[in-house]
Amino acid sequence: MHKNSVILLKLIGIWTVLVQCKSGNNQLVKEKNDKPNIIFILADDLGYGDLGVYGQTKIETPNIDRLAASGMMFTQHYSGSPVSAPSRCSLLTGKHTGHSQVRGNDEWPDRGDVWNYRAMIADSTLEGQKPLQNGTVTIASLLKSGGYKTGMIGKWGLGAPHTESIPTKMGFDYFFGINCQRMAHTYYPLFLYENDHRYYLDNDTVAPHTLLDKNADPLNPASYSAYNLKDYAPDLMFTKLTDFVNENKDNPFFLYWATPIPHVALQAPQKWVDYYIEKFGDEKPYLGESGYFPHKNPHAAYAAMISYLDDQVGNLITQLKDLGIYENTLIIFTSDNGPTFNGGSDSPWFKSGGPFRCDAGYGKANVNEGGIRVPLIASWPLEIDPGSVSGHVSAFWDVMPTLCDIAGIKPPNGSDGISFLPELTGKKQKQHRYLYWEYPENEGQQAIIFGKYKAMRKNMHKGNSEFELYDLESDKEETKNIATAHPEIIKKIEDIIRKEHQKSLNPRWQFEVLGD
Repeated sequence: MHKNSVILLKLIGIWTVLVQCKSGNNQLVKEKNDKPNIIFILADDLGYGDLGVYGQTKIETPNIDRLAASGMMFTQHYSGSPVSAPSRCSLLTGKHTGHSQVRGNDEWPDRGDVWNYRAMIADSTLEGQKPLQNGTVTIASLLKSGGYKTGMIGKWGLGAPHTESIPTKMGFDYFFGINCQRMAHTYYPLFLYENDHRYYLDNDTVAPHTLLDKNADPLNPASYSAYNLKDYAPDLMFTKLTDFVNENKDNPFFLYWATPIPHVALQAPQKWVDYYIEKFGDEKPYLGESGYFPHKNPHAAYAAMISYLDDQVGNLITQLKDLGIYENTLIIFTSDNGPTFNGGSDSPWFKSGGPFRCDAGYGKANVNEGGIRVPLIASWPLEIDPGSVSGHVSAFWDVMPTLCDIAGIKPPNGSDGISFLPELTGKKQKQHRYLYWEYPENEGQQAIIFGKYKAMRKNMHKGNSEFELYDLESDKEETKNIATAHPEIIKKIEDIIRKEHQKSLNPRWQFEVLGD
């Protein structure tokens, strides 16, 4: 994190304290006796370095930066996985990927032509991913049992229509958004889902990964008009989000906002694209050679998506303040994994990984720091000191026990997490002895963080059993493998794996090298 970012955070934090004091203490004391509302914002493929408060210099995120200044930002927080579905499973079930049900993106292909966009539109049984088991305990079901109204807006990715693994059967009272993550490869889909039924949009949709016409001029903005239609899905989702907040302002609620932004395809409101075209100047068009949709101004479009999300966060905070419930609302903002390498996003140009490498092979879909180290911001004016910066080492599987702790609910047995509520509130915090990941895709990978050390193993499906070892304090980019100099640490890592790895029930997620 840049030194200037820390100074700015503290200055804004001081300003926040003065404003809170001025607003009067009576309301604060009254609200302190009530259960807090909880809003968990999960961005999609947003890198550790994509926010101003984490050092981003090209993309403007003033509202999220102010959110950090009003509370605490974490510098050593990790996602559940380097890709979407297993990361979300880890978040919602409190288990790391050595124990969790979902450990990769299984599109359930034995059902038929699941990657055919038009076929999915015609046949909803082709939508979705491999489902969670019936009766799986989630954060939503736990908070619902504790008296919370529960809502989810955004991308699910943990089941399919016509299964028991849809949000409204996994603890959420209300759902609006995208059930199948493949359908999220366009921001102008034909439909979304409201609860368990399709909610049709006014779009004559274009199938994901459709390229420019052969005779189209890539320098002519009109050539890209087919990729910008009428109903922008994030607009509709945010409207439903604000409705949920309004409807539940008088009782404690849990809102899981899993925005699809900034996952490619590059599609953003034109006003923000124009803003960054003016800022960045002319650039080389992206023609779709790395998947998804082409775009005439790819850098401008990526930045536009993040600033659009930042605007929404600002509007949500304004709504909470107008309703008088902001002070006793815990807002957590993070990302499901590191920045991507495809779709024209150009993460290295933005330094989306911050101090960590984020080019292909180091960001999304890899257990390197660029793939799993993510921003985490927590704001709760009644409890968290503004301008706080935490180096506490934490991960997605810690969220379930943390929210249970806040709501006064006992977490289920078998959670791998440790509540970080004490860290949020300035009390003594219990530490992890280590963190563990396994990722069965991309040739099979493992990672273990053990103090300042990180062990990784890749190409496991090709028979590799050798570990790499890095000192994260001195080697953030993971370039100096010191495994041969520390056999005693490798021995401890092997002991951790024997304890933490459980054979997956899904053959696609098993490791022969681990004896599965």
